Amino acid sequence: MADGVKRAFPQWLGLVLAVITGTFVAVQARINGSLGTALDDGFAAAAVSFGSGLVILSVIMVFSRHGRRGLARVVEGLRDRTVPWWTVAGGAAGAFLVLSQGLAAAALGVALFTVAIVAGQTLSSLLLDRIGFGPHGVVPFEPARVIGSVLALVAVGWAVSTEFGGDKPVLLLIMPLLGGIGIGWQQAVNGRVRQLSSSALTATFINFSVGTAVLVVAMLVHFVAAGLPDTLPTDPVLYVGGAIGCVFIGVSAFLVAHTGLLVLGLGTVAGQLVGAVVLDIVVPGAGGVHWTTIAGAALALVAVAVASIRRH
Repeated sequence: MADGVKRAFPQWLGLVLAVITGTFVAVQARINGSLGTALDDGFAAAAVSFGSGLVILSVIMVFSRHGRRGLARVVEGLRDRTVPWWTVAGGAAGAFLVLSQGLAAAALGVALFTVAIVAGQTLSSLLLDRIGFGPHGVVPFEPARVIGSVLALVAVGWAVSTEFGGDKPVLLLIMPLLGGIGIGWQQAVNGRVRQLSSSALTATFINFSVGTAVLVVAMLVHFVAAGLPDTLPTDPVLYVGGAIGCVFIGVSAFLVAHTGLLVLGLGTVAGQLVGAVVLDIVVPGAGGVHWTTIAGAALALVAVAVASIRRH
């Protein structure tokens, strides 16, 4: 069965799509960061991003009979307990990651925050592949996969090396590290939901439903403590982060069965670095583009290629 999937969907194409999907994350992060700045409220920005994605998916579900049938299969499985409840909780991991961005990224700095996320994501993907938790089945620790994982960590550290320095609250590293571990788990359970429902749309809809619920609760608690944002920004571009997230989650749910968790994770990491470089060239940020960022992105692409090598 697995061999049939590989023949039907080439490995190289899965790698290319994983990298392209990762670039969407870089764009989404820039947009959501700008929205959070405009609102002066990271909690509200996260809820708006997830919530707008859920609205889009809800409209699509109305017109997709296949998606509704997939959702009915998942609901039936939950009712008769053939599907564990945690299988549909992937969106909670995404919500936690978004919250960790608001609570820890500014204090840690982009460099430490990014390295912690990638370390957690790489570790969880490698281990979950090894125990067969993902829909791709059991994937052993092969030298190429381990070397590729190490190269990815080096690549990210190199890419953000110019941002290290200063006094950082190291204990806050626990949040992005757990957030990164959650990404691997999220991709695994979303892949399971996609297989169960035979619909990437269903898996994406469930992910956004759960994530939005978690973030709305967090936003309301934050509102009680800090109050509502003064005004809503009028720039429509600031509200497309949710749509981009729909694409990322949907494509990831589809790809994980073909690439495995580790290669998918490393591919999206490489895509994020490449996307960040392109964004800094096209829409320059405050720091501009440093040669180490370009070199790190190139090394990340090499890491993905190495990790995807399979012994036959």
